[in-house]
Amino acid sequence: MSKRQGPPKHQNTYAWKPNLNQKINETEPGGRFRPLSEITGVCQRCRDQIDWKRRYGKYKQIVEPAKCQKCGKRAVRQAYHNVCRGEFRLLNLAYCSKNLGICAKCCARVNELVGRDTHEEDSERKALEEAIRGARERERRTLLRIMNKGKGEDSSPSVPKVADRSREGDIFPAASLNEYAEQAREQDDSDEAAGDFVEE
Repeated sequence: MSKRQGPPKHQNTYAWKPNLNQKINETEPGGRFRPLSEITGVCQRCRDQIDWKRRYGKYKQIVEPAKCQKCGKRAVRQAYHNVCRGEFRLLNLAYCSKNLGICAKCCARVNELVGRDTHEEDSERKALEEAIRGARERERRTLLRIMNKGKGEDSSPSVPKVADRSREGDIFPAASLNEYAEQAREQDDSDEAAGDFVEE
């Protein structure tokens, strides 16, 4: 066995892709229309391990909810997790990943878990729906288009880009609409002073 340590001697020019020549069904889990769920409730090390499995075709999705090692309920809904996410139950208190402050995969005590809580996601979704409901039709369609575009990609939430300003100087010589109106007024005044307009 080699005793060499460190990075590989020869770096690959391109990343290996699983299922390179196979056509992917977009309606299956992991496809464009049914993307894989976000990895939540785990430490950074376990998140990297699960992400590696997804990237290299080793990820096996969970078929039915698994049994939690702490509370014994069938509440584990993510693959490779051993402990449920820790939703608060009224009848019995579940000592799960969030309540105990442990990683849902390796069960090690962690200060900070990766991913957002379900309650945060629900409140954010409700706030977004409220904003869409109160918006004008044009803004509503723009927001819905941006949201649908983001679902197909694995992108982090970002600020929606309202307008493309790359061609700003081509159409309007001024940076703002007020400056453009002021320039138009000045041009009209100079045209009247020169006598270009003929009054009938």
